[in-house]
Amino acid sequence: MDEDFFAEIDAINEKYKQEKQKKQEIEKYSVSEFLDLVNGTLEYAYTGVVVEGEVDSFKVNQGKWVFFDLKDKDGATVSCFLPVFQLRVPLEDGMKIMVKALPKVTRWGRFSLTVKQIMPVGEGSIKKGFELLKLKLEKEGLFDPARKRKIPENLVKIGVISSTQAAGYADFCKIINSRWGGLEIQVAHTQVQGMNAADQMISALRYFNEQAEVQIIAIIRGGGSADDLAVFNDEALAREVAGSRIPVITGIGHEVDESLVDLVADIRASTPSNVAEMLTADKGAEKIKVVRNIREIGNRITQEIEHLQGELNSKLNRIQDEAEHKIDTAIEQVRAKEKLLNGLNPDRVLKQGYALVSGDIIEGNVVKITTFEALAEAEIIKVKERKE
Repeated sequence: MDEDFFAEIDAINEKYKQEKQKKQEIEKYSVSEFLDLVNGTLEYAYTGVVVEGEVDSFKVNQGKWVFFDLKDKDGATVSCFLPVFQLRVPLEDGMKIMVKALPKVTRWGRFSLTVKQIMPVGEGSIKKGFELLKLKLEKEGLFDPARKRKIPENLVKIGVISSTQAAGYADFCKIINSRWGGLEIQVAHTQVQGMNAADQMISALRYFNEQAEVQIIAIIRGGGSADDLAVFNDEALAREVAGSRIPVITGIGHEVDESLVDLVADIRASTPSNVAEMLTADKGAEKIKVVRNIREIGNRITQEIEHLQGELNSKLNRIQDEAEHKIDTAIEQVRAKEKLLNGLNPDRVLKQGYALVSGDIIEGNVVKITTFEALAEAEIIKVKERKE
């Protein structure tokens, strides 16, 4: 082999050694570059984590930022942070919560969780958060009966927010179909428990309000534990229900369950089945009502006929009485005239012994004399003036 070949081999080996040395060298970063690298790695590895723990050292800084620690029974602690406007659940130290967050190293080199969502965990914490937020919303007048609307009359189209896979929705559909029917139902399928449920239901409410096609919105969910129903105490969801331009009816859990969404809604039903009953008429009951109405109308018509018949009989009686009175009056008048005429009858006077003289009463003149029984003629011998 010639020297040029070996020289080329040596050059390749040297280049390989240099590349290998470069790879073994540790890369250098500024602090900011390193933090960006770490946060980028965390964001890539953990698009979102859910961490459960107890609230400790809760505080609000400058009215803008919320800080608290999450700790567990083993003493482990992690810092949490979020803007105050994203705090949709009242917090106090000691409350057990679940947060959905992004892990991050701050500019000060401190590891923390940037919180996106919070949900109380456990009956005690849920009740505490419920009472705190209830008091807040009550002071704002969101529960005022004066602002609540009734179920619209002549319902044609309704919107339903629910999980179509839940038993509560199935009960709702069963009752709707067994009753009067005829309603057009538009369903927005959402989660009804868990971290994402509140935002999904908020989006559904906004959709129905923007479309403005339904006359009422029903939010329904069957029974469950306090943790399952905790989403209905979300402040943002409660405010969205209160601000809906379309009336909202709720049927959440069982009759004994109470949520903030129930309290701000226009109409609260005890269960999903009760919502269906309130929005539709019962076929059997409607048939009975129609029959009853027909009978009542028939009775009113009969009563009116009897009333008119009574008025007609009364008028006829009055006419008959008036006619009889007029006849009696006419008879009396005829009798009076007859009596008068009888009094003027010459025969009556003649019967009493009087005589009727006809002719001129002049001496020497012959006059006719009429009595009741005879006619005679007589000569006037002497006439003398009568003095009273």
